[in-house]
Amino acid sequence: MAALDSLSLFTGLGLSEHKARETLKNTALSAQLREAATQAQQTLGCTIDKATGTLLYGLASRLRDPRRLSFLVSYIANRKIHTETQLSAALEYVRSHPLDPINTMVFEQECGVGVVVTPEQIEEAVEAAINRHRPQLLVERYHFNMGLLMGEARAALKWADGKMIKHEVDMQVLHLLGPKTETDLEKKPKVAKARPEETDRRAAKDVVENGEAVVQTLSLMEQLRGEALKFHKPGENYKTPGYVTTPHTMDLLKQHLEITGGQVRTRFPPEPNGILHIGHAKAINFNFGYAKANNGICFLRFDDTNPEKEEAKFFTAICDMVAWLGYIPYKVTYASNYFDQLYAWAEELIRRGQAYVCHQRGEELKGHNPLPSPWRDRPTEESLLLFEAMRKGKFAEGEATLRMKLVMEDGKMDPVAYRVKYTPHHRTGDTWCIYPTYDYTHCLCDSIEHITHSLCTKEFQARRSSYFWLCNALDVYCPVQWEYGRLNLHYAVVSKRKILQLVAAGAVRDWDDPRLFTLTALRRRGFPPEAINNFCARVGVTVAQTTMEPHLLEACVRDVLNDTAPRAMAVLEPLQVVITNFPAAKSLDIQVPNFPADETKGFHQIPFGPIVFIERTDFKEEPEPGYKRLAWGQPVGLRHTGYIIELQRVVKGPSGCVESLEVTCRRADAGEKPKAFIHWVSQPLMCEIRLYERLFQHKNPEDPAEVPGGFLSDLNPASLQVVEPALVDCSVALAKPFDKFQFERLGYFSVDPDSRQGQLVFNRTVTLKEDPGKV
Repeated sequence: MAALDSLSLFTGLGLSEHKARETLKNTALSAQLREAATQAQQTLGCTIDKATGTLLYGLASRLRDPRRLSFLVSYIANRKIHTETQLSAALEYVRSHPLDPINTMVFEQECGVGVVVTPEQIEEAVEAAINRHRPQLLVERYHFNMGLLMGEARAALKWADGKMIKHEVDMQVLHLLGPKTETDLEKKPKVAKARPEETDRRAAKDVVENGEAVVQTLSLMEQLRGEALKFHKPGENYKTPGYVTTPHTMDLLKQHLEITGGQVRTRFPPEPNGILHIGHAKAINFNFGYAKANNGICFLRFDDTNPEKEEAKFFTAICDMVAWLGYIPYKVTYASNYFDQLYAWAEELIRRGQAYVCHQRGEELKGHNPLPSPWRDRPTEESLLLFEAMRKGKFAEGEATLRMKLVMEDGKMDPVAYRVKYTPHHRTGDTWCIYPTYDYTHCLCDSIEHITHSLCTKEFQARRSSYFWLCNALDVYCPVQWEYGRLNLHYAVVSKRKILQLVAAGAVRDWDDPRLFTLTALRRRGFPPEAINNFCARVGVTVAQTTMEPHLLEACVRDVLNDTAPRAMAVLEPLQVVITNFPAAKSLDIQVPNFPADETKGFHQIPFGPIVFIERTDFKEEPEPGYKRLAWGQPVGLRHTGYIIELQRVVKGPSGCVESLEVTCRRADAGEKPKAFIHWVSQPLMCEIRLYERLFQHKNPEDPAEVPGGFLSDLNPASLQVVEPALVDCSVALAKPFDKFQFERLGYFSVDPDSRQGQLVFNRTVTLKEDPGKV
């Protein structure tokens, strides 16, 4: 019966029946709206009109401090607040002034109470806006952005009714342009925006969000600096929508500012149970970058609360990858640093009646609607004794947990704060046999370190309410959690569990196999850290989850390596060529520019002798039309030598396979210019070259609809081709692991750590140009 009464009440406010029923599903919202509507009816003494009902619904759904409900309802019911603009201003005012009492005079000034905007004023403001843009309006007609006119009129008349402004714009534009023609009804073609000159090498060029290309002209630092993001200023946490205040909030923020000096503080909090991947690169850039862009500091904090899965090698690898990307943490900390404080706060939470020891098993807590705990209301002293018994090892794993008394945004009830685990911890050994969960640990560690902006991916949005609740339940400083979208790649698997399956199946060698998208794998393949950071800048600081094509990352790699990888020559499928009229008695020393486009970057020297090796594909006895390389009657130039060779004899083995060529040479300036210049090596080094392609054949290997047999059934059998022996010129003889080169006409290559003295191994990082088949 009560539900029917509420349904009738809500539809009486102007809500559709569907919207009213949806509202009833939200207990907190429906209770607040019911109270607001009841009070408004009592004030008005009559039914509520739709305009007032809309404002009341907006108030109930957006107000975070219930203490202000009655105060604001009285202003709406008495028509002192009668527009959406005024309501937004009122909500912002009470959010930024959480302490009593409210100064009504200042409040009314800030909210435009009593300000009357006449139709004549709206007409004049719209007319002035139209006159400013008249020439462009007459050219573009109805393709002009009318929102610009409404925005300018509203800026001139802050408290004007938005609907009245829109109506006036429509009327005046119709009077100026007349009715729409067929041309006006055609869709306006999209025109790419002109890009301003970029001076920052990290400046983004193309951003692709969910596969759609858009223009992005800001560097990562510019995207993260100051007002570029709508984040709160340090100490102004309470101005953030959804932030929950208490009577202690302002004092805690004052203490926070005294400790931090108003400095921005962020943290990157990985779990040390696996290797970082490309998605983490965005998190690293966002957390460290936001602090750097705003003269702040960033902690590297290991969330080491699950000793079963943590290994020392993961701590080391994570530190290495953060440094590799170019960031230096202000301090490296561990959640385990704070175990004593976290335990003391858990006891305090029990004393305050906000936590209890529960004996429900893990399987009983799974699912969407688990049964409420029968131990939820057990006496405080009993929970304290049991919690101490948990710490002393008197319960087996799974027999007891400490749970917090709250309902999370996703409907999960009473999340676990502590559980029993008898696995020794890598830092604390056997000191503890109970460990805190993420839901309990994360916000409290942020509070201890006085983090100003707790930046995390979108899936943690459902935990925001528990984040605020726990800090406030203990009356400790409460940071603000901000969410951003995850970064994913097509043709990739980044799950720790699935990478382990790939290793176990022999599909990849280890976490750093160059076909994976872990950061250690990308480094081994030869991806420069600058390219990964540039890629994150191109993706941008998006709220929506983005799934990118790998070739966009590869484009960033080419941009960096084109300027940083010196040139060398290598031959993958060698064919011996003997120059019968070599112009010297011994080998010549050839000076080759490290960067042909900029010879100021130096040269390296390679030998040029009477025997050279070329790519087998650079010769054909019977060439097809359009073939431009070496053939009968078709000479080619040898790059950097100044010589042209012409075929004289083809030497074949018993099987008929071409074994070598005999050619003559002449100076390039003596005669007709050849159609092509090819690369070559002379007196080369033998090496191993690994050519990598995509590990998976489908874009989404984890999608059952796309790959019914599972991701292990989608492996690309041609993802690795080992070329051995390949030949490379001797300029790379002293190369070290991770040194990078452009092998002319072949691609960019990096020295693999498997290399030994005299036995170099190269990984192909990317080809010189994007493969048009990769979409």
